[in-house]
Amino acid sequence: MHEEIDAYLQHLTVIRGLAEKTVEAYGSDLLFFRDFLSELGGSLHQIDEHTLFLYMVHLRRKGLKNTSMARNISSLRGFFEFLVQERHLASSPAALLDSPKLVRKLPEVLSRDEVTALLDRPALNTPLGFRDRTMLELLYACGLRVSELVSLTAPDFDPQAGLLRVLGKGSKERYVPLHDSAVSFMLSFLRQWRPLFGPKTDTVFLNRSGLGLSRQGVWKLLRRYALEAGITRPVSPHTLRHSFATHLLEGGADLRTVQILLGHSDIMATEIYTHVQSARMVALHRKFHPRS
Repeated sequence: MHEEIDAYLQHLTVIRGLAEKTVEAYGSDLLFFRDFLSELGGSLHQIDEHTLFLYMVHLRRKGLKNTSMARNISSLRGFFEFLVQERHLASSPAALLDSPKLVRKLPEVLSRDEVTALLDRPALNTPLGFRDRTMLELLYACGLRVSELVSLTAPDFDPQAGLLRVLGKGSKERYVPLHDSAVSFMLSFLRQWRPLFGPKTDTVFLNRSGLGLSRQGVWKLLRRYALEAGITRPVSPHTLRHSFATHLLEGGADLRTVQILLGHSDIMATEIYTHVQSARMVALHRKFHPRS
């Protein structure tokens, strides 16, 4: 199965454009299945539903949780569908394989007042403070992942069009509009404040040494500002991304638009925010309805 697995992983990388870590995870799952099949003494064309049932039992005995089980099943389904498409198999033995039910944890979302308090924390009269305010503005204005934020370069910003070019997972490119405030902060930072860092790299956001700011650096700064703003629960860059999506939907944006802005390849990943809306609506009803 080694050649078939390699061909499938190349298909995921080149044709589907999946992120490197995602492809590595699928590859690890399939190699683990290959080793299991080798111990059984079976071959690719002998795999049937019974073989896969034995493999599921094997994974359970290894102590895999539902999330890991679901990913392994997804890996097998995709692999066998690929083999059917390539005519290595007549049908997929994983077609009827059921994934375990997963409890979807709703993402943490800040209120609009909390976002405002957070954005107001950095001091605007110092290079570090202005840098931090600009980063927070972009995270919330565009729903960026922290990896997307720290990899931004000046040419990615188009102030005239008010757009930001973002390189997302799997090197997928998307353009996200910026509101006027975010455009203003970016322009001021690039023209007035960034040169004071003594840039040694092309990335927009730099540390004290003039090198690109790390993801861990952004996390630490955000946690500090959140505490200063009186937000006691955990806050991460992804919290601002969740808040961005939820606030857009609350304002009337459609799910497909939010999917594009977030860079989600599957709308299923975006639908979680409709559950966030529902949960918040129930909480507000319980809090304010006179008969609650």
